[in-house]
Amino acid sequence: MTTALITGASGGIGYELAKLFAKDHHNLVLVARSGPRLAQFADELQRQFGVAVRPIALDLTATPAPQFLFDQVQREGIAIDFLVNNAAYGQHGKFAEIPLAESLGQIQLNVTALTQLSRLFLGPMVERHSGRILNVASTAAFQPGPLMAVYYASKAYVLSFSEALDNELKSSGITVTCLCPGPTQTGFQERAAMQGSRLVRMGMMSAKAVALDGYRGMLAGKPVLISGLRNWLLAESVRLAPRRLATAVSRKIAEKN
Repeated sequence: MTTALITGASGGIGYELAKLFAKDHHNLVLVARSGPRLAQFADELQRQFGVAVRPIALDLTATPAPQFLFDQVQREGIAIDFLVNNAAYGQHGKFAEIPLAESLGQIQLNVTALTQLSRLFLGPMVERHSGRILNVASTAAFQPGPLMAVYYASKAYVLSFSEALDNELKSSGITVTCLCPGPTQTGFQERAAMQGSRLVRMGMMSAKAVALDGYRGMLAGKPVLISGLRNWLLAESVRLAPRRLATAVSRKIAEKN
C-alpha cells in the first residue's frame, strides 16, 4: 500500500484530505501540533477504513522540526508516496504592529518548513521515479495583501515554487500540484484574527469541497488548482488588473468594519 504524509492534519483541509486518502486505502502519516486530537483522529481512520495511520505531534514552526520528521519516518521504514504540505497560518493587522515573532513564524511554517519537507521527501521519490506533492497555497498568492502582508507573500512563494518544481520534474514520474483555495471554513480565520473582515463575510467554501478539488487535481497531475469558480474568476481578474489597483482592492476586502 502507498502512504501519504499530511501536515496540518488535525482539522480543516488537512483533516478532509486525510479522510479522502484513507477512503482510497492509502496508509497515512499525520502531522499536527495537537497530539490528543491527532491521536483520536488517527484511531477513527484506522477503525473506519482499515488503514495504518501514524500520528506525529510536532510543531513545524520549530526550526529542527522538518528534519526531525523526515528522520523519524526514515527510521520507521515508511516510504512516502504522497507529500501534502498543508500546515500554515496567517495574522491579520498592519505589519509594523504585529509582533516580529508572529511574522517570522509564518515564514518558518508557510515557506521554510514547506521547502525543507519538499526537498527531504523528494530525494526518495526521485530514486523511486514516482511520487506526488500537493502544496496548499491560497488565492492570496495572486496579489499583494495589505493587512496580511507576510501571509500573502508566503503564499505567492508557495505558488511560484510549486510551478517551478513541477516543471523541473517533468518526465521524472513525480508531479507537484499547488492548491489555491479562497476563504475556507476552517480554524484559520480565528487564528488570524480576521473574523470581521469583508473577505470572510463574502462567503467561504467548505473544507470538504476544497480538499476534494485538491485531491482530484493532485491525482490528475495538475500544476495549479484554484478551488471554486468564484475564486478562479477572482484570481484571473487580478492577473489583468494593474498592480496598484489589485493591492487597493485586496486591502479593501481585508478591512474590518
